Amino acid sequence: MSFFTRFLLINLAIFQCLSLLCLAAKDFDFFYFVQSWPGSYCDTRRSCCYPQAGKPSPDFKIHGLWPNYNDGTYPSNCDSSNLFDPSQVSDLEDSMQRDWPSLACPSSDSTKFWAHEWNKHGTCAESVVDQHAYFKAALNLKTQADILKALQTAGINPDGGSYSLSKIKSAIEDGVKLSPGITCNTDESGNSQLYEVYFCVDSSASNFIDCPVFPEGNCDSSVEFPEF
Repeated sequence: MSFFTRFLLINLAIFQCLSLLCLAAKDFDFFYFVQSWPGSYCDTRRSCCYPQAGKPSPDFKIHGLWPNYNDGTYPSNCDSSNLFDPSQVSDLEDSMQRDWPSLACPSSDSTKFWAHEWNKHGTCAESVVDQHAYFKAALNLKTQADILKALQTAGINPDGGSYSLSKIKSAIEDGVKLSPGITCNTDESGNSQLYEVYFCVDSSASNFIDCPVFPEGNCDSSVEFPEF
């Protein structure tokens, strides 16, 4: 075998290995489906801005549908050639404005928020879902996991009061039939408040599953549930 032939074969092998690594980097084990309480987003020193469509309804809102690995790490920004295209989800826009609004300042039509979620997270699941299917899946999951109803059924209301974190978790487990991961943020006075609820979804983006790993908790044993 000539030196040149050997050189070509070695480079071909390296290229194939790199290609496989790139594909492997886009694999994932499950999704986090994350919902946020808008009252907690707004009740911080940063505050918030209502979207151009107006103040959202007082309900948990979708933050994202995020591919994850079982060890707690996650892929991101996997395909810069397939960036968010609003025309792909035009039929979902009304539902997304209702259930997936942006509260970031300045006020917006939420398109930048949706673009961020697809570009960072959705592109890492494009072997499973295209843009339309990605957002549709999240909207469908929202209808199956009514967090606010579960909490209110247990007497936990967004009234600015403080509630036991363990009681909040139990109420969600009883009402949604899933064990949640819960994260908190702090209000202007530094008090811990209920912020985001994590559920896990299988890699088809269709079915809720028991979480292989939860996000690191940062809540006090008692947390506020602010009004919105």
